[in-house]
Amino acid sequence: MKRNVALSLLVLLPFAISAVAQCGGCYFYGGDFDPNNPNANALANETDAIIGGEPYGAATYQNFVLTNGGGWGPLGFFTNDMSSLNPTSVYWELRSGVSEGNGGTLLLSGTATGNAFINTPTGRSGFGYTEYTYGVTDLDIFLPDGVYWFAVVPNDPNSNGRSFNSNTFGLNSVGTEISNEQYFNSAFFGADFTNANNEGVYPTFSSGAYAWIPEPSSLIMFGCGLVAAAGVVRRRLSR
Repeated sequence: MKRNVALSLLVLLPFAISAVAQCGGCYFYGGDFDPNNPNANALANETDAIIGGEPYGAATYQNFVLTNGGGWGPLGFFTNDMSSLNPTSVYWELRSGVSEGNGGTLLLSGTATGNAFINTPTGRSGFGYTEYTYGVTDLDIFLPDGVYWFAVVPNDPNSNGRSFNSNTFGLNSVGTEISNEQYFNSAFFGADFTNANNEGVYPTFSSGAYAWIPEPSSLIMFGCGLVAAAGVVRRRLSR
């Protein structure tokens, strides 16, 4: 049985507006979390002491479309999560052919640690959490033209914290996707590749696929589209 947790919180974003850098290395970036949008939300994306499971507790899947010759490695994937975790690794997957109730074909998966693992604050926050970029770098793979779905899940199995992949409405987005075809999978929550919109408003997640930039800190500067904002908003988290 699904267990929904909806939180209505006053969120203080005390950051000054900073420079915005486009995601120059990205094939795709869904866009920044926008706390001023009335449908701003986030969905569980985590493996921790509260939301556990194998190979993850809960995962969000974002699609992107490659055209004109596709793309090849080194590649990387990332998600922007509202989080109180302190992970030392991420589990990642790349799939094709995902649909409602159908995980499609698992093309590649793995666990990234050390220099292949990104864990960097974006400068944004929401719902009482700091937003972090969690990612994997330097995947030496070739992808022909097509539609792909990827997940990046932070691992912090001993933590009682939480992590939520934020939605987005295209602010500073890059590349092409199929909107409203993102998915949520979690044995813990009883979700079997359900369309993320069944859990709220999730046309797109704040996630991306990029051509790897050697220094992980550079990825953030290249612009996963970082924007700092100020103000008090009232929003909610899913699950």
